Amino acid sequence: MQVKEIDKDIYDYSAYLDEQFGAIGTPQRAAVVEKAWEDYNAQILYEARKQAGITQSELAARVGKDKGYISRIERGLIVPSVSTLYKLAAAMGFSVELRPI
Repeated sequence: MQVKEIDKDIYDYSAYLDEQFGAIGTPQRAAVVEKAWEDYNAQILYEARKQAGITQSELAARVGKDKGYISRIERGLIVPSVSTLYKLAAAMGFSVELRPI
């Protein structure tokens, strides 16, 4: 039996991220991190709505917004206020929990 050799190169992803997006603590890096969190939260809301089995139109009606607003949130184009986030969660049958990390 022949054993396939594995590539043993080690990569420094911190250096790569610094090169691509700026060093930690710089405005450039902060902007990238903020956008990543916005996209992550948008995906969570999208998945929650799908899990709840409701359409964007249904969710919008439940929280007093229009379908386009829900679509923009789910695409990460806008970030809902905290109060709207709570309303969205409740309208989908979920709750928001804040806990220490």
